Amino acid sequence: MKPTEQKSKDRKVQQIILIEGLYNIIVLLIKLVVGLATNSLAIIGDAIHSLTDVLNNVVIWLVMRVAGKPADKDHPYGHRKFETMAVFGLASLLVVLAVQLILHAFQSEPEPIVSEPWGLGLMVLVLLLNLMISLWERHWGKKLGSDILLADAQHTLVDAITTVLVIVSWQLSALGYVWLDQLCAIGVAGLVLYFAYGLFHQVVPILVDGFAIDPDVLNKAVAQVAGVRQVRQVRSRWIGDNKAVDLIIAVDDDLSVIESHDIAHAVEDMLVDRFSVADASIHVEPCSVD
Repeated sequence: MKPTEQKSKDRKVQQIILIEGLYNIIVLLIKLVVGLATNSLAIIGDAIHSLTDVLNNVVIWLVMRVAGKPADKDHPYGHRKFETMAVFGLASLLVVLAVQLILHAFQSEPEPIVSEPWGLGLMVLVLLLNLMISLWERHWGKKLGSDILLADAQHTLVDAITTVLVIVSWQLSALGYVWLDQLCAIGVAGLVLYFAYGLFHQVVPILVDGFAIDPDVLNKAVAQVAGVRQVRQVRSRWIGDNKAVDLIIAVDDDLSVIESHDIAHAVEDMLVDRFSVADASIHVEPCSVD
């Protein structure tokens, strides 16, 4: 991806995160008002969850400003992994949320809860808006190829599922079925842990430099380029959502520097066209013709 295209993408991601942050502030206020008016600890807890969403958006927005910076002396491969770290942070936050829900389910004391029609209407409105925001953010995440937007879209979807269970818990608790409220909380925790696992599975290989392209597939593809006699080292990794490849290839030892360079350039073109590699480092060594 060209620097100008990457900069444009980062700017759009920041705009979406800013819009979602403003939306989360509104949701936080709605849940807080309803929770205090109905004496529902579940809704107040959901409001606290929305507060973490707001803080999350602030952190992501700041991280994106750092991730969008070009490569420098201290970060020669750029700052894209800051975005991956932000996704890891989101997944960690989901785990914390799940643990909090489980603890709340087992430790909370039953209290009289009031059911208000206007409060129910507002909570249903929040639910519908959460679903719309999640779909909207997921659409842009796929269009821009942004892991951070896709992760936040999943987080918003968890919010919607949480809101459904909070509404059910609230209404049933108002009727006296407190044990169902606790069961719903444990169910929410299970869903949150499931989503968190998916995010960890996505970003941990990047953070520990797992390969971006299967080395066997990459080896065979490079070996088929005209002029390549041997492929002596193949390495690939992710830099944010970009692929980087390091290669050592061998060519005939009687070739000139220009001819060797042309072969390396052909390998690089193949990597870009076939594997969408953004950063390729190719070292050429001589190979005796026997």
